[in-house]
Amino acid sequence: MDRPTPPPPTDVDKAFLGHATYRSLGEQQLSPVEERFERGRRTAGLFLAPLVTITALLLPLGLDDEQHTLAAILLGVIVLWVTEPVPIPVGGFIGIGAIVLLGVVPAAEALAPFGSPTVFTFIGAFILAQAMLKHGLAKRFAMWMLNLPGVGSSTTRVVIVFGLITCLLSAFVSNTATVAMLLPTAIGILTVIAKLLQAKGLVARDFDPLRLRVGAALMLMLAYGASVGGLLTPVGSPPNLIGRGLIEEATGETISFLDWMLLALPICALMFVALAVVLLLLNRPEIKHLEGVSEWVATEKAALGRFSRAEKNTLIAFAVTVSLWIFPGVIAVVAGTESELYTSVSGRLNEGVVAVVGAALLFLLPTDWKRREYTLRWSDAARIDWGTVVLFGTGIIFGSLLESTGLAETIGTGAFDSLGLTSTFAITAFAVLLAIVISETTSNTAAAAVVVPIIIPIAVAAGVNPFVPALAATFGASFGFMLPVSTPQNAIVYGSGVVPITKMIRSGVSFDVLGAILILLMLPVMVSVLGLGG
Repeated sequence: MDRPTPPPPTDVDKAFLGHATYRSLGEQQLSPVEERFERGRRTAGLFLAPLVTITALLLPLGLDDEQHTLAAILLGVIVLWVTEPVPIPVGGFIGIGAIVLLGVVPAAEALAPFGSPTVFTFIGAFILAQAMLKHGLAKRFAMWMLNLPGVGSSTTRVVIVFGLITCLLSAFVSNTATVAMLLPTAIGILTVIAKLLQAKGLVARDFDPLRLRVGAALMLMLAYGASVGGLLTPVGSPPNLIGRGLIEEATGETISFLDWMLLALPICALMFVALAVVLLLLNRPEIKHLEGVSEWVATEKAALGRFSRAEKNTLIAFAVTVSLWIFPGVIAVVAGTESELYTSVSGRLNEGVVAVVGAALLFLLPTDWKRREYTLRWSDAARIDWGTVVLFGTGIIFGSLLESTGLAETIGTGAFDSLGLTSTFAITAFAVLLAIVISETTSNTAAAAVVVPIIIPIAVAAGVNPFVPALAATFGASFGFMLPVSTPQNAIVYGSGVVPITKMIRSGVSFDVLGAILILLMLPVMVSVLGLGG
């Protein structure tokens, strides 16, 4: 009797280059238990989403018609995003269609936020990442990191060191740009680990490298680490600038660059420790000790050889993009965020424009001038994950409508009135919770712009100094880790195809809770120690 032919070994490089964020059950390597769970989750969503929407529409919520309809649609879309009966970007499309068809806003108004600079940041960054993966530059960066003394022999140390690098960069470069520039390196590291597991026979011949637990830990460390690092400086994240400006306007107290860093440093340090513990416990790497990494890296580096013309061109485009992303932060440190120079430079070097300019260089820098061959072809760019671009665009739309319809403010003031909070601690806890909840379904920038103006008058009316509650809301706005639409960083790593929505929700909820507790306990202490908010 003939033995069945064994399946061909997985082509790891091809798997990562041709990834997809949403894959049907037939496109994944699932155990029988996992397949039953996935089938049940996705089937339930088909019925639960319309049921939740209709029920919310029929309930007497005491909201304006516009706000009531938006709330019902948003609840239904969240169910679609969590249960995935349709691809997550399609869930966003269904929400947009419902917003217009049910008369919340006209089509032109609903679709306008798709022109957000963040959407163009995604497009440009994904094209740059595609070039780095295609030409092997991402693998070179990954080899360098794995070659650091004491790092490459342990998956735990790889994840932690990568997170530290992410944190430090995101303190001065926007979180979105940081994750975009490091994503190819993360995929390169994961590719090396997957090949090592394959070479040692620790996985099945036809294993799915996009479903490795170490991959989820590494990618989520990239996304969440950028959010933690972004809290470290006033220029690290847009919510910081928004919150600081509103606090200074309301209290008359200026928070200097140094004061902010001294305030945030211990909080960020503890958050990073909590993050590492959460991710490594919930996404335990398949292998702890990476034996033979140095030999593996040496072999791979020899196979890569000298830098090719395409790699050099990609490196030029990448360096130009990163330099232009960093430059406004340098001006902020030297001249201050209130200076005319900073205002002019940051306005012109918008991160979305910089990203598409950097991506355009890949189609201008030649690899073979005689044949008019350039670093990237459009067919390469067409393979980027357009679904993630669409997904975050729909998230921006919902965030914009939460603010413009007044639904966010209604939720905030209504919850406060019903809870009857009067102490600084209680109002601060409410501020953190509200900021995190709103940032889960909208951008962190929109969360800060909505929540901080709600919290300040609430604190004043209660006879409480608004400094600590407003600052807590500012920090909380950078959280929201459950869904791909919660932050641009989440959307980017979700676009890698390595992080299933269920793992993002589980890890995100855990870190949301720990982060909220740390903000609530540490922030008042640090404000008191530094003598701020007096």
